Amino acid sequence: MSGKKASPLLPSHNAGGSPRRSPVSSPGVYSPHGSEPMRRTGSGGSRSDKGRDDYFGGASGNGNDVEKHHGLYENVKQQVEITPNLPEQKTNKKTMGPAFIIPIWIALSSAVILYNKYLYSNLNYPYPIFITSYHLGCAALGTRVLRATTNLMDGLDKIEMTQELYLKSILPIGVLFSGSLILSNTAYLTLSVSFIQMLKAFTPVAILLISAIFKLQVLTSRLVMIVLLISTGCALAAYGELHFEMFGFLCQVSAVAFESSRLVMIQILLQGLKMDPLCSLHYYAPVCAIINACFLPFTEGLAPFQEYMRIGPLIMISNAAVAFGLNVAAVFLIGAAGGLVLTLAGVFKDILLISSSVIFFGSSITSIQIFGYSLALGGMVAYKTASK
Repeated sequence: MSGKKASPLLPSHNAGGSPRRSPVSSPGVYSPHGSEPMRRTGSGGSRSDKGRDDYFGGASGNGNDVEKHHGLYENVKQQVEITPNLPEQKTNKKTMGPAFIIPIWIALSSAVILYNKYLYSNLNYPYPIFITSYHLGCAALGTRVLRATTNLMDGLDKIEMTQELYLKSILPIGVLFSGSLILSNTAYLTLSVSFIQMLKAFTPVAILLISAIFKLQVLTSRLVMIVLLISTGCALAAYGELHFEMFGFLCQVSAVAFESSRLVMIQILLQGLKMDPLCSLHYYAPVCAIINACFLPFTEGLAPFQEYMRIGPLIMISNAAVAFGLNVAAVFLIGAAGGLVLTLAGVFKDILLISSSVIFFGSSITSIQIFGYSLALGGMVAYKTASK
């Protein structure tokens, strides 16, 4: 070849002392052997000392120089590990299939809501602020244990979290998240699980309206029809509720407003910063737990702590474990299923929850509620397909 000569790490030389590249061994049979010298073949199967000396500075006739370069060559030959230029092998990450993870997510999501309702009503432990603080404290601890023991939290390595970003973005979003959790859990004290799930169907409407206010979403005629469809369905569900309670209704509507605002704020404040549910929980859980705990002395006082032993550590720990397990399942769910599949899974979960509420808690639903909720569910699916 003309032009620049390639200078290999440990070249072979022919009898005339001119360097040449040694043939590359087959990737299928070659493996380095530490300090064992790699065999190279020159002309006639022998290595030329003259070529070797030329490469390391040339033999000038001075015996000391030749001996010095010979020692350098032997040292390099023993210490340099030659790695073959093999193509990078990608490790196949094993992910759970949708048919496996979706039922787990539905079961855990339903279990969290039913477990909390059982705790509030059947076990007479009406302390939603303490429960949310307790869950978030366990979540803050759990995410840090996962960080130290698993690779589920590796997404944190891609996030450059600064004090300014935390104070301007994570903190306000955490306040909205805290408010959403407190209000939604308070609603379970007076409203049935079935009615609350029907009211939650209004969340896409709230997100659309708040996004339109911040000029993040243009309300097309199709989106307006979806808003009207979901709103009509939720209104019929509320109208048909036999045990309507205004305080619980206002709490749940406010919880929907807080949660929708949180989702919109994530889009505004954390634009381009992708965080899966566990990474989000890693940052939000501590600040939310502290905020919720600040309300405890003025709302529920010491009563939750006094009643803790009556409920028993087993129930309280398992309750927090189910809630944390839901966040872990959500990470696998997002990687295994598309947006529309997640929406349909959510719809099925809501129907399952309403049915479970009727079976286990004796909740009563009317035909008007069924019709209204069907309209709202249809609107939710249409919203998801329209936003793709």
